[in-house]
Amino acid sequence: MNNKPNPKIFKNKYFLYITEFFAGMSVMAVELGASRLLAPYFSSSQIVWTIIIGTIMIAMALGNIFGGRSADKNPDPDKLYRRMFIAAVWIAAIPAVGKYIIVGISGLLVITIDTGFLTIAAFVSCMIIFVFPLFLLGTVTPSLVKYTTDNLDDNGKVVGTLGAFNTIGSIIGTFLPTFLTIPAVGTAITFLLFSGVLLVIGLIYFISEKRHIVAMIISAVLFVLFSIFGNSDSFAFWESDLAYEGESVYNYLQVRDLEDRTILSTNVLFGVQSVAMKKNGLTGMYYDYAMSAPVMASSSKSDGNLRILVLGNGTGTFAKQCREYFSDASPEITGVEIDEEITELSGRYFNPDKKTNVTTYDGRAYIKADQGTYDVIMVDAYQDITIPFSMSSIEFFREVYDHLTDDGVMVVNLNMRSEQGSESSDDPGINTWLCDTIASVYGDVATVDVPGTTNRELFAMKRQGDIKRALESGREKILQEDLKTLMASVGESMVTYRGGGNIFTDDRSPVELLGMRQIDSIIKQELVYYKDVFKEKGFAGLIESF
Repeated sequence: MNNKPNPKIFKNKYFLYITEFFAGMSVMAVELGASRLLAPYFSSSQIVWTIIIGTIMIAMALGNIFGGRSADKNPDPDKLYRRMFIAAVWIAAIPAVGKYIIVGISGLLVITIDTGFLTIAAFVSCMIIFVFPLFLLGTVTPSLVKYTTDNLDDNGKVVGTLGAFNTIGSIIGTFLPTFLTIPAVGTAITFLLFSGVLLVIGLIYFISEKRHIVAMIISAVLFVLFSIFGNSDSFAFWESDLAYEGESVYNYLQVRDLEDRTILSTNVLFGVQSVAMKKNGLTGMYYDYAMSAPVMASSSKSDGNLRILVLGNGTGTFAKQCREYFSDASPEITGVEIDEEITELSGRYFNPDKKTNVTTYDGRAYIKADQGTYDVIMVDAYQDITIPFSMSSIEFFREVYDHLTDDGVMVVNLNMRSEQGSESSDDPGINTWLCDTIASVYGDVATVDVPGTTNRELFAMKRQGDIKRALESGREKILQEDLKTLMASVGESMVTYRGGGNIFTDDRSPVELLGMRQIDSIIKQELVYYKDVFKEKGFAGLIESF
């Protein structure tokens, strides 16, 4: 039978409780950091969160089993604190190498799989980057139980106290990164901060025992090196022309200043969320097609004045265009944007419409509290797979309906249109569900595909037969030739939508699963190009093509 060593620092149990506290804190901080590390590449959808939580729970469970058996077999505290050293160094390495691992895995999967790209890439990335250090931290609790339990008389109290310290640490480790460290200093430094805490705990233990000096020095040197090379906000490390790259509470943010426009993206791999043209005029993007909504609404306005609400204002592209093309109508425009950092970037880089009243608020909560009615309500809160279920349900669209004037128009930007099989009646995709849900509320619904993009604009009015009539009538009032020509094209390509039975509700909105399937279909089409490049030019050519 092995006797437990009795280190001097264990004379009272407070150091053990502190170890448990900071181990629990670090596990949660790493989990939240994982979501921010993966989000720019794979989104922050519920599916990605499920992958993160699932893999971390697997790691913790295996760590619990190993830690318990190891402590029973050889109850040497040195082993536990060496594992904490390794976990600390590994976590410190994540900001330096994690993004390269993600891009490398994505590159390999591009040439090896046909379906499920995002799900598989996110899962493999999570397994490689996060499972091992959290497996090591999973050994902490069973090991500490072994060291703190002296007899059976008070083992319940001791184990309960350990559990309490772990839980309190986990609570703080949940709130601290979300509300303080990630917004203030970013994901990279958040990893380094909590890695440093684990390293300090190990150093205190080994310094008190006056042994393993070499291991301490090596760990400290590696931590310093990773802190130097990993202290970067850059997720898109291959980009050299970014005007801004950073993080907010809600998003990864990237601003690129081009010759003719400035664009905002909230992910690394694809997508443009907002744009500002250096010269006045149309953007060539979905915002132009969404302008059909104020054109329709203006057809019935005798005074010409429009009241416009934008849910998902971004940097104010749609609001600015409305002001430019409907200046004679003196539009009263309200923008609602949940991410205050995006609004701040708008003022710095995008020269927004100064007369637009921008409110920092959730779109669903805003419209529920708002008492006003509007001629146009733009719903532009969907970005790639990240579609808030609360703004896709029949209850939400009924609330929008109640805030429209009798001749008002709702326009919704649907952003995952695919050319392949997920929008048929036999296999309804997310856009079919959204359209069916909206058609169950509104009397007249029509859609227009935006050429060269995955965007589809949906228009809805209260009475059947109003949309095309309103578009034609409003077009006659337009003075600008570019907009007038575009509206003629919109009218020709507009398709009336007849609803089906696929209805999102607040209780049942499987937007993540449907969105993942839809974006997987889009990616599958894109992968054909990269696979052809790989066949012709090899891996080097593939890297150059990104």
